[in-house]
Amino acid sequence: MSEIEGKEVQKGKILITVEIIEYMPHAVVIKTILKKSSGNISVMSFDAGESLTEKTTPFDTFAQIIEGKAEIVIRGESKMLEAGQFIVIPAHAPSWIRSNGRFKMISAVIKSGYE
Repeated sequence: MSEIEGKEVQKGKILITVEIIEYMPHAVVIKTILKKSSGNISVMSFDAGESLTEKTTPFDTFAQIIEGKAEIVIRGESKMLEAGQFIVIPAHAPSWIRSNGRFKMISAVIKSGYE
């Protein structure tokens, strides 16, 4: 039985976040830890030079770097984050993420409280 089953990680098993996802050349890889109607938690890996295009979501997004460094741009303002640092991207704020070398991050979106 693998540590990642279907769309979520195996419940009740101790895992090391940075180890459940690998880098892929020229790619952004996303693995879901939990996905519920009230939100989701994912871990992502970015190869050097890769990015996510600008997007706006109706919910706050928690983004924590767990390996390497990354640039997160919120409403046109650039923030450089290193491993261990996090930022909350506000709901309805245009944002995008770019790698400055390889990095891994956790992303959590909580959808409740916006009804």
